[in-house]
Amino acid sequence: MLIGRTRFQKDIVTEFVPPEDRKSRRVMIFCAGVPGSPHKDDVLEFFARKGYWTFFPRYRGTWESSGTFLKRSLEEDVLDVIDSLNERFEDVWTQKKYRVRPEHITIVGSSFGGPAAILSTLDDRVDRAICISPVVDWVAEDKAEPLEDLYRILKAGYGGSYRLHKGSWNRLAKGRFYNPVNHIDEIDGDRVMIFHAKDDDIVHYKPVAKFARKIDCQLITLETGGHLSSSMLTRNRYFRKVAKFLQD
Repeated sequence: MLIGRTRFQKDIVTEFVPPEDRKSRRVMIFCAGVPGSPHKDDVLEFFARKGYWTFFPRYRGTWESSGTFLKRSLEEDVLDVIDSLNERFEDVWTQKKYRVRPEHITIVGSSFGGPAAILSTLDDRVDRAICISPVVDWVAEDKAEPLEDLYRILKAGYGGSYRLHKGSWNRLAKGRFYNPVNHIDEIDGDRVMIFHAKDDDIVHYKPVAKFARKIDCQLITLETGGHLSSSMLTRNRYFRKVAKFLQD
């Protein structure tokens, strides 16, 4: 299955896979964790076969995309991609042009990308968010695994793959930036599904369970599994839950 590549809003390099039925207006956008390698071929192809246009954007300031990472809250990159889908975009490999004009949009966010998925539901164009091991409160996470350590890892181990300023990064620990827990009263829990394992030692389970109760969303709890990834959604037992959620 051909994986296309384009650039949205001049900055955001995005891989995508069209469904067999190009007239489909169902869209699924994947928001990756940080750090990580920019590779989601399995889930892009899986959901394209289910009839979705699938997109995997690189956040501004990461990997091939232009700009500065975390200069803006990451859901804004997602919304910029959505804005672009109503216009023609070109696959750099084949030079074919596409336009989607989406009618149903689902955002899938893993770990660091979880807040982007959750916060994107504050935009009426986004119908559902599916979150895998999402961060929901940066203040709680900073106590468990200091953000200072993650910043050091990004700088020392990922070179130019994440281009960010320390001041922008420090906003996470203060809890006022890119933080779903600040929007509990605004989030519609009916539009959010979360998968999380109790033994996750990267993003701890208890803050997520508390958040899920407060917004009254679907929380699929695994006793074991560690820090889950979006590839789990290609397994039939979990895909069935996702399919039902998207149909409700």
